[in-house]
Amino acid sequence: MAKLLVELLSEEIPARMQARAAEDFRKLVVDGLRAAGLVFADARAFATPRRLALAVDGIPASRPDTTDERRGPRVGAPDGAIQGFLKGAGLASLEQAEKRDTGKGEFWFAVVHKKGGPTADILPEIVLAAIRGLSWPKSMRWGTGTFAWVRPLHSIIAMFDGKVLPGALELGGDMAPIAFGDRTRGHRFLSHGAIKVVDFSDYARQLRKARVILDARERKAVIHAKVATLAADAGLRLREDDGLLDEVAGLVEWPSPHMGTIDPAFMDVPAEVLITSMRAHQRYFACVKPDGALANRFVIVANTLTHDGGTEIIAGNERVLRARLSDAKFFWDQDRKVKLADRLPALDGIVFHAKLGTQGERVKRIAALAKAIVALEPEFFRGVDPADVELAATLCKADLTSGMVGEFPELQGVMGRYYARGEGLPLPVCDAIAEHYQPVGPSDSCPTAPISVVVALADKIDILVGFWGIKETPTGSRDPYALRRAALGVIRLLTENNLRLALDAVFDAAESRHLQSERGREGVADRAHLLDFFADRLKVQVRERGVRHDLVDAVFALGGEDDLVRLLARVTALQEFVGTEDGKNLLVAYNRAANIVKAEERKEKDLAARLAGDADPALLEAPEEKAVHAALTVARAAVDPALAREDFTAAMAALAALRAPLDAFFDKVTVNVAENPPLRLNRLKLLRDIRAAVDGVADFSRIEG
Repeated sequence: MAKLLVELLSEEIPARMQARAAEDFRKLVVDGLRAAGLVFADARAFATPRRLALAVDGIPASRPDTTDERRGPRVGAPDGAIQGFLKGAGLASLEQAEKRDTGKGEFWFAVVHKKGGPTADILPEIVLAAIRGLSWPKSMRWGTGTFAWVRPLHSIIAMFDGKVLPGALELGGDMAPIAFGDRTRGHRFLSHGAIKVVDFSDYARQLRKARVILDARERKAVIHAKVATLAADAGLRLREDDGLLDEVAGLVEWPSPHMGTIDPAFMDVPAEVLITSMRAHQRYFACVKPDGALANRFVIVANTLTHDGGTEIIAGNERVLRARLSDAKFFWDQDRKVKLADRLPALDGIVFHAKLGTQGERVKRIAALAKAIVALEPEFFRGVDPADVELAATLCKADLTSGMVGEFPELQGVMGRYYARGEGLPLPVCDAIAEHYQPVGPSDSCPTAPISVVVALADKIDILVGFWGIKETPTGSRDPYALRRAALGVIRLLTENNLRLALDAVFDAAESRHLQSERGREGVADRAHLLDFFADRLKVQVRERGVRHDLVDAVFALGGEDDLVRLLARVTALQEFVGTEDGKNLLVAYNRAANIVKAEERKEKDLAARLAGDADPALLEAPEEKAVHAALTVARAAVDPALAREDFTAAMAALAALRAPLDAFFDKVTVNVAENPPLRLNRLKLLRDIRAAVDGVADFSRIEG
């Protein structure tokens, strides 16, 4: 079996695009191989700042004869559809196609036999198609060429079985095509001249000699180990940052870390500011002391080796960092001269959304909604000072007008807490200003302090109800206002704090404030759609805990359930129940009873109306149906009180008692006794009563399996 090696050497590719591009290129080539009927053992993609590489192992030297079959339009379809089918299949006329009856009508089929041959003959076409088909977030043209790519391409290695494939990439204009070859280049600064390779192993080995670590995972491991060692040698610890590690690994081909020092004049600036400034602008790693406090040292990862131990690099980066931190310190000093409360008028000048008003209007809505939420669930918020809730909600966006947040938007909330503490505001208020943005993702911590929880809920629910009111809801993958994240945040805030809150009432409170505003009179939110949105998010969230999505559907389908804590308790009990033998058997019996009633209702249009009311005990004849009726009476008497006290396990245990009499009923009793219509109707009522009793706990028709 032969190997395919492809390398695309270019100018520096942005770090954030490398991994995705490498995988996309791999997929394009792999799809091309499969479409040509070629099997292979393995395909590995690699990316460095200057190159994408692909190694495919185990490709046969010859490709077999293949037969492609393509289904066309229905026989008798319009001529346009027929011609499109013929063109797509490469046929001259319908005489070359086959007519087949699929059971759903007659359709045209094209059967195309492709002759096999040397694999090397078809590989250039596959590689070129993959290069041209690679999609970039941004691309460019260079010289007089018309070909667009992320950065100018320098060379292409395309080798199969140790030999260069024939072929070249046309760039258009007056540009000379880039011919396939067997040569590349090593590190931009630490290597000189072209490198000739013979296969992938030789390629990776020679690149390493030329100061290029091809595998991004290895570069990350090397960077992490070296940076951690530098920190440890200084008696410090690396502040872990996977995102920064990924980015730096995409900036260097031969990592060379060096440790610098932060000027002591800046160490009174909050640690978050120093870390953000170093990270966002300079890609420096921060170090912490053994006690967790930020140390005055940082680590830069250079892409070259030095003859002075990195002295010049360190000095240059310390100089650049001083300039950056001077700006940060200026903002820090200036911002603290203005109280948060005095910043509120400036929020009226910041438009949040053209239809939802300014940040100033939003803050007023959040404060009002926060107070309403406290009133709706006084038990959870017992002991909370309403004045603190209002103060936290009112000041939660005030730091948006500060110079520091203007420079570093990711510090919103964080700076507000610092400024609030500086003003001597109550600690719960300070924390709520910072924490009301949380949780911002599945791995982010969820606030637990009552004031933080209520302000965070008000902030997120105001957004959700507002955008639902103006009909700007997420579609497909598009969610520009992060509404999915807001809903997931609400779910976590409620469930992780065991906060019993009726969402519908909160939506009412939020909507009333939107409708009172000038720009909020666009319309009311589609409440059912919004609750469905929450149900979908809830399914996503609980899936990781092994909760089945159909069980969430079964409980949501009951309607009127907007207390997520109670809903999850019911779902949990339901999952435990349907996992037992009693649960499985009851589900089978339920489906059987429901299907019989449903089938008869389809036959007789007025049957549903005639089934109103419970089965008449006086009309019961068979011992088995009397047993079912008796068991149902007992179960009902137990289920309703259990549901009232939210003991869902007890409710389902009561239903489980129906299993044995139902089994006997279906074994011995004929429901559709045509010669006795009253008896038939009564037995159908009995089955409908069974269905209704079970559906009182959850809509069992939604349960799969």
